[in-house]
Amino acid sequence: MERFSYYIFIVLTGTLLLEVDAFSDLQVLRRASSRFKQGKIRLYCENDSNHPSFKDSIRRQLIASSIAAMQFVTYASQKANAATSEVSLLQSPTKMPLCLDSEQSRIDVFERVAPGVVFIDTFIEQRDAFSTNVMEVPLGSGSGFVWDNQGHIVTNYHVVRNAKSAQVAILTRNVDQSGAPASATATTYAKGIQQATNMRPGNAGLTDYNRSVYKANVIGVDPSKDVAVLKIDTSLSDLSPIEVGTSKSIRVGQTALAIGNPFGLDHTLTSGIISGLGREVKSPTGQPISNVIQTDAAINPGNSGGPLLDAHGRLIGMNTAIFSPSGGSAGIGFAIPVDTVKYIVETLIRDGQVVRPIIGISYLESKQARNLGIRKGVLVLDVPPDSSAYKAGMRGTRRTESGLIGLGDIIVKVADTEIQTEADLFTALESYKPGDRVKIVVLRLEPNDKTFESKEVVLTIQLKASSSMPVSKPNFHGPNQSS
Repeated sequence: MERFSYYIFIVLTGTLLLEVDAFSDLQVLRRASSRFKQGKIRLYCENDSNHPSFKDSIRRQLIASSIAAMQFVTYASQKANAATSEVSLLQSPTKMPLCLDSEQSRIDVFERVAPGVVFIDTFIEQRDAFSTNVMEVPLGSGSGFVWDNQGHIVTNYHVVRNAKSAQVAILTRNVDQSGAPASATATTYAKGIQQATNMRPGNAGLTDYNRSVYKANVIGVDPSKDVAVLKIDTSLSDLSPIEVGTSKSIRVGQTALAIGNPFGLDHTLTSGIISGLGREVKSPTGQPISNVIQTDAAINPGNSGGPLLDAHGRLIGMNTAIFSPSGGSAGIGFAIPVDTVKYIVETLIRDGQVVRPIIGISYLESKQARNLGIRKGVLVLDVPPDSSAYKAGMRGTRRTESGLIGLGDIIVKVADTEIQTEADLFTALESYKPGDRVKIVVLRLEPNDKTFESKEVVLTIQLKASSSMPVSKPNFHGPNQSS
């Protein structure tokens, strides 16, 4: 058989003639594969001597073989390109963000606000069993936050209630001699400060801060609202006050963040939502704290006095109590609204006390009064002779000449406000000031032959200031304050 030469005419920009010996030069076909896919290749087969025996059938076979070879080269080229792409992806992987936007927002809030959250350790005096020495032993711990640049620290009253002394640990920026931030490595104690036994190691997630511990002074307390203000002596640069927001505009469902020291684990961040508004809890004195915020952000023992923040890191409340059958977080925590805290703190800093109007009587709790058959109102137990209530004619519970107990007046209304429990009584009096005269309606039992009948009596009483009443105030002071 004669040897033939076959030609492929490839149309690129013009007409280009390539000579291929039995399609052995696959590199040429590979370079032409892209054009083949676009339909821009025309195949021709000729013999160079125009031999008459060159049949059309052989020509068609060669054309078919050319097309098959071209498709094979195209397939191989696609596989090679795909393999190259996979290697490229492995060598240069797509960078995924480390944090979502919402996560980064929480991180930013924590890193900005955490230096303003403090760790409070309280101590009591106890005599050594084997000597006459009096030592300070740990009583408990709690949280608080920096209020201003003067060193005022806000916390719950029940955190420092029975303490003889208290220490406040704050986060201060750690800088080297050149003034650049350095990593936190130790805890600094002011002169005369002992290390608290329940402080936990770590850097609280902030690498350029360390702890500094100071003795605290008592500026003032308000047991009725469970608020206390302490003060530490430190430089202005060491303080990071928290931005104060407002509780008027908060809504159920918005984000809530709590930072505190649960179980002694300092600067713990928990998050949740505002679960409810307008709740009511009891203060250490038994008086109600109204308009309390409910949140499902985890609050545990040790969180008391710590801040409740919104999504922007602004103070909206002070964590104060939980509802839990076990003593740990059950997803129901309560915080005093910041508008209430702000008024009390500013008053305590200015005056050292919060003055509230009171009647000046003692009363029986509603739960106990129900056992006596009193369905509504507040039963008066004692009316001191020097009180304005005594001068107005209010009667307390007493023992009669026959030895029986004579029930005192039952307060059922203050002005136009109905009184069901002692909580209603305190709430009604908060709208007045000391010195105001208010009409109080009482039910009074009067003997009628062998029975008693009740009648309403209206008394006009001038309210007195609560500052004249005894208050359980922590009796520890700092070195610059006399006792």
